[in-house]
Amino acid sequence: MLGPQGKRDEDFPWWLVILVFTSLWLFWEVLSRDYYTAVLQTLAKGIGVTVAVAVIAYLGACLIGLGLAVMSLSRHLILRQIARLYIEVMRGVPIIVLLLYVAFALAPALVAGVNALAGEEVWRPRDFPLIARAVIALMLAYSAFLAEIFRAGLQAVPVGQIEAAQALGLSGWQRFRHITLPQAFRLILPPLGNDFVAMVKDSSLVSVLGVADITQLAKVTAAGNFRYFETYNVAALLYLMMTIGLSLLLRRVEARMRSR
Repeated sequence: MLGPQGKRDEDFPWWLVILVFTSLWLFWEVLSRDYYTAVLQTLAKGIGVTVAVAVIAYLGACLIGLGLAVMSLSRHLILRQIARLYIEVMRGVPIIVLLLYVAFALAPALVAGVNALAGEEVWRPRDFPLIARAVIALMLAYSAFLAEIFRAGLQAVPVGQIEAAQALGLSGWQRFRHITLPQAFRLILPPLGNDFVAMVKDSSLVSVLGVADITQLAKVTAAGNFRYFETYNVAALLYLMMTIGLSLLLRRVEARMRSR
């Protein structure tokens, strides 16, 4: 159905209006009820951990994913096969399984390997923080998905521009840095932003390792006060504030890039 301006009525963000009113109601509950305020004060301590885990893991995943994308487009068969093997394995393993594997299998094996190379015990498993293991697991998991995004973006750059840069005498690295990567980044910004929002949500999985993020603090708080409804309402509100805020910010960035 078309409105008076020729636009579809459903284009109006009614979903955002509903979320705003719901959030305002929850905020009112938090401000007017003491137990909500106490829960918020407790869970707010995990915001820093959640953000740190998501940002560090995502940046590392971007670096690994970009390297994998370049390998998958390499002229060398071995590099392409290694990249494809890594991507398929990581995409096929659930993130929570990968978290447990890295935390309780890979990390102890890494510590044992370092000690074997040193010939003595220079590192103990307990010296490998659980939060570091969680970040590594998320980094490995998301790098496979980001690799496919980077690969698609790199392949979308017109071949004629790369050939023109080559004719001008630019080296392979210069072509990649000045021609291919900037154009590919503009194309893949939306899916990269979506994956970062997903990373913020999936960072809640680190609670299975006891990392004191929002979800873990919510579990501990609810187990202590038995107010599961109120506690998880606040946890959901905190995640919604972060994810919706990021989504709206990314839309503005995309709109500005399209207008240039």
